[in-house]
Amino acid sequence: MSLGQQLAPHLPFLRRYGRALTGSQMHGDKYVRATLEAIVAAPDQFPRDVDPRLGLYRMFQGIWSSANYDELDREGIDADGNEGVARARLARMTPLSRQALLLTAMEGFTPEDAAYLIDVEPSEVEALVSEALAEIEKQTRARVLIIEDEPIIAMDIETIVRDLGHEVTGVAVTRDEAVALAMEDRPGLVLADIQLADDSSGIDAVKDILAEFEVPVIFITAFPERLLTGERPEPTFLITKPFQRSTVKAAISQALFFDQTTIPAE
Repeated sequence: MSLGQQLAPHLPFLRRYGRALTGSQMHGDKYVRATLEAIVAAPDQFPRDVDPRLGLYRMFQGIWSSANYDELDREGIDADGNEGVARARLARMTPLSRQALLLTAMEGFTPEDAAYLIDVEPSEVEALVSEALAEIEKQTRARVLIIEDEPIIAMDIETIVRDLGHEVTGVAVTRDEAVALAMEDRPGLVLADIQLADDSSGIDAVKDILAEFEVPVIFITAFPERLLTGERPEPTFLITKPFQRSTVKAAISQALFFDQTTIPAE
C-alpha cells in the first residue's frame, strides 16, 4: 500500500484538528495542504518508525510550529455565532496547552503520542491539559440567578451551580421577584422554571429580563411543551423534570461556553 493510501483515511480528521487549532477551516486547510506538499516533496522525511496517522500529525505539527500561529488565531476569531465564540475561547489558551487538549480530548491520542507530537515529555501532557481545562473553567465562571418555587428543587439546583464553581446571585419564587433580583444584581446565567409560586410565569420573567439585557437562559420544567411555541424565548437549553444532576451540569457548561458575554476582555 502506498503512503498516500495509508494517509488518506486520516485526512478528514487532520482537517478537523487543523480547524480547531487555527480557528477556521480556511486556515486549517492551508496547513493540511502545506503538510501534504511537504510529504510529496520529500517523502523520505516522513516518519517511518511510527503509525502513519501519528507520522501525518507529526508532519502537520512541524509545519504549524514553524508558522506564526498567534496571527492566525486572531484572524480565525472572525467567525460568527457560537462557533466563533468557542474558537475565541480556545485561542485564549497557550498554544501548547491548546494542542495537548485537542490532541487528547478531540483526536484521541494517548498522552505519550501527544507528547511525541508536540515535543514535550509525556509527564507534561497531563499538566498542559489541566491548564487548558482550568482556562475554560475560568472563562465560563458566572453569577447565576435561579428562578424556582419548589424549595427542594431550588436547593438541589443551587448545590449543582456552586459545585461547578459558580456564584448564586439569588433564588426567586415569583416573576416580580425574579425581575427585581436580576435588575439588582445582573446575572451571567438564568436557570428558570415556568410555573412559579403565585401562578406567575417563569417565561414572562425571562422575557422581562431579556428586555433589559442579554443573558443565556436554561429552562428546567415539567412542562416542556409550553416552551416549544416558536416564539421567543424558545430556549436553546431545555431540561425536563425530573432531571439528572449530570444533565444540569452539562447544560450549564455548554450554555456558558458558547456565551460571548462571558468572554474576558483582553
